[in-house]
Amino acid sequence: MSDQPTLADRQAASMADLLSILELEHLGAASIQVAGAGGEDMGSMGTDSADIFEGRSQKQPHNRVYGGQVLSQSLIAASRTIREEHPDRLPHSLHAYFMRAGDDTLPIRFAVERMRDGRSFSTRRVHAIQHGRPILSLTASFQDPSGGLDHHDPMPEVPAPEELPSIADIFGGIDHPRAQHLASRPVDHRYVEGDITMKAASEAVARQNVWIRAVGVVDDDPFLQSAVLAYMSDYSLLESVLRRHERIWTDPSLRVASLDHSMWFHRRVDPSQWLLYSQESPSAQGGRGLGIGRVFTRDGALATTITQEGMIRVKGD
Repeated sequence: MSDQPTLADRQAASMADLLSILELEHLGAASIQVAGAGGEDMGSMGTDSADIFEGRSQKQPHNRVYGGQVLSQSLIAASRTIREEHPDRLPHSLHAYFMRAGDDTLPIRFAVERMRDGRSFSTRRVHAIQHGRPILSLTASFQDPSGGLDHHDPMPEVPAPEELPSIADIFGGIDHPRAQHLASRPVDHRYVEGDITMKAASEAVARQNVWIRAVGVVDDDPFLQSAVLAYMSDYSLLESVLRRHERIWTDPSLRVASLDHSMWFHRRVDPSQWLLYSQESPSAQGGRGLGIGRVFTRDGALATTITQEGMIRVKGD
């Protein structure tokens, strides 16, 4: 009998690890010195003090921090400075720039500036820092519940997730480290048009639909649920660019990296329930590609709108 953990065990461990990395340690308040590109001291962040949090990273095959991880941790850090005084003031938008690759062997410090607390909105700025340099800069806004005009676009008509194979189904039986890493992710992906990991799309179109959900239960905490959704949102959004040009993730000539990421949280969702991530790319040029995504609940409500631009380079072009 093999002592090796099953795929289900690895997925459960991956989900537990995701929830664990979002439990940031609060180190107190301090001024933060940020180094410039050449290592020179650029001074403080422009505030007398910032709330400092620290978190660890999930291990990755390439030893670079997954962008969705630092994005979700930054949102959690900002939320930690909101929730005690304004427990109902939930995130409604975030805008982030990925500035440097993160090292998954080192902790990340998150310095949160309390930019403004108004009557119904709060704004925070977060720098995620390693080696004294920011690897990500994020601004997030939070809002108290409010009434008003209400409408949303309809959800595309697509097959149900139960009718589609999961990434774990596709790669779980392949004895290769990369395939096992894909299969063991804490997020279940089910592609309506088929995944493009190793096989090019059947049509060169700049759009795709992916059912997603966390592989385990996420507590009924709106701040945590928003952070987990932010984590999930970074996995596949640039694939609509690759699909349009018949590229695959395993192409050795391909170089892809996230540059910026924005999210607008329209309606609260539980990321452990099925969500349809509908994606398209309106443009790619100059070594950059833009992806736009809309996340729908299973009953058709538009929950979140997401945009991301990435560096997409092909050797020889």
